[in-house]
Amino acid sequence: MTAPAQFPDGFLWGTATAAHQVEGGNVNNDHWEMEHAPHSPFAEPSGDACDSWHRWSDDLDLVAGAGLTTYRFSLEWSRIEPAEGEVSRAALDHYRRIVDGCRDRGLAPIATLVHFTMPRWMMHDGGWTGPKAGDRVARFTELALPAVADAEYVATINEPNLMAVQPVIGAMARRGEEIRGLPVPDQGVAEALIGLHRRSMEVLRGAGSAPAGMTLVGLEYIDEGGQEHLQTARAAMMDQFLHAAAGDDFVGLQIYTAQRFGTDGLIAPPADRQTLAHGMERRPEALGAAIRYASSVLPETPLIVTENGIATADDADRIAFTTDALRGLAEAIAGGGDVRGYVHWSLLDNFEWMLGFAPTFGLVAVDRETFARTPKPSLAWLGDVAKRNGLA
Repeated sequence: MTAPAQFPDGFLWGTATAAHQVEGGNVNNDHWEMEHAPHSPFAEPSGDACDSWHRWSDDLDLVAGAGLTTYRFSLEWSRIEPAEGEVSRAALDHYRRIVDGCRDRGLAPIATLVHFTMPRWMMHDGGWTGPKAGDRVARFTELALPAVADAEYVATINEPNLMAVQPVIGAMARRGEEIRGLPVPDQGVAEALIGLHRRSMEVLRGAGSAPAGMTLVGLEYIDEGGQEHLQTARAAMMDQFLHAAAGDDFVGLQIYTAQRFGTDGLIAPPADRQTLAHGMERRPEALGAAIRYASSVLPETPLIVTENGIATADDADRIAFTTDALRGLAEAIAGGGDVRGYVHWSLLDNFEWMLGFAPTFGLVAVDRETFARTPKPSLAWLGDVAKRNGLA
């Protein structure tokens, strides 16, 4: 019999969403424009998504009702500042109500300021790497302060290491090159995003906000005869971002899969190990491995698993995958990792960016016509894990 796995006292258990993936109707951001562009790479537009702009309180009821203790969500910048310098107080109040709604239900809110999207006006005037980006991100952080004042944690930028990879993937796709995994980030974009994170942190620290940091894609790196390739990739994708986070209040890690390296570089996973989303390898062991590595780089910085999950239509497999992942996480904590919580991706079957609505990561199914929420067995299962603060 497998031994039970317990987690530290006060450990947070929760689930996550992101604004553009669930709210619907985010017509003023860059992704809406890209979704509707001629020859768009998106499988379909986000449209009404899960209509969580109107149904957020129902979503919080599901999280709290299951027995979970934290909820991660993001603010949509283009709703708060639809035109540069034009501020929507109603949108700010909306996100403040979500924070208040979490507190009213006993949930610790984790608020993300930037989850991939930017306002259209910013996309058309330099984007993340433009000369005005730092001032704009700082100003947006200041605007958001009243909405996130009572958050438990505030994340500045979601997965800047993945954001820095996206231009490289786009260029490879235009050249017709095979994409076998995550290539090395564009260094100029990486440095720009790290700078934006620091500008946001300055504002949050100056305001005495909740503990703040950024969230990063975390990976397990597996050597199959390609140690040099592995070290180069890990230094670019992980190390420079972890070092940039030294001194932050926490680092969020979003861990789904592994990358394997052979003599010629990245090795694509076998077809029978690939999941629906992006051909990622089904690798629950990646969670513990990535936590151990991050802990070795930043032994003094608390970590939070801000995303972990699997795209599958088989909910029993979701439970099996998460069970194995959590056992690895418990082992990493027992080995000295300072991990403060586990947040499952995602609460809802939602809009998964270029793949549209096909990948189902959710603990809750969403009817695409009526938006009716139907909890899957995995939601109650994770709630039971939270109540026990461990695996039986």
